[in-house]
Amino acid sequence: MASNHETFFQLGSFALVGRSATKPFPILSYRRLKKLGKTVYAVDPSTSEIDGDPSFADLNSLPGTVEGLIIETPKQETADWVAQAADAGIKDVWIHMAHDTPEAVATAREHGINLRTGTCAVMYLKPGLTYHSIHKLIMKALGKY
Repeated sequence: MASNHETFFQLGSFALVGRSATKPFPILSYRRLKKLGKTVYAVDPSTSEIDGDPSFADLNSLPGTVEGLIIETPKQETADWVAQAADAGIKDVWIHMAHDTPEAVATAREHGINLRTGTCAVMYLKPGLTYHSIHKLIMKALGKY
């Protein structure tokens, strides 16, 4: 049976919030979702373009609706992005490991958002032997996958 984290990637459309110009994980997740054929929008207020695609300043600027949101921002921004997800009606949210806050978790719970925390999205998106696959094996052994 697939875990709650694994079922997240069965969704068809995503927004990915991050600082792709300065941090590696947002761009890795973005590229992998695109490679999997998913509809994915980059949300990065610090730039207008990611990999030649438009980047949007916030969730209200997206040209279409999304089913899932991946938040890979500095921890102090997480709660605001969860609140934006709630306002946009997004019911599935992933917060990058160690970036969740009590306020973000409470907002998600209050709005019925299925929240995934505690792990890195890339661990679920990157096939083959990588440091992410080693991380995946460790998480499986610990029962946290």
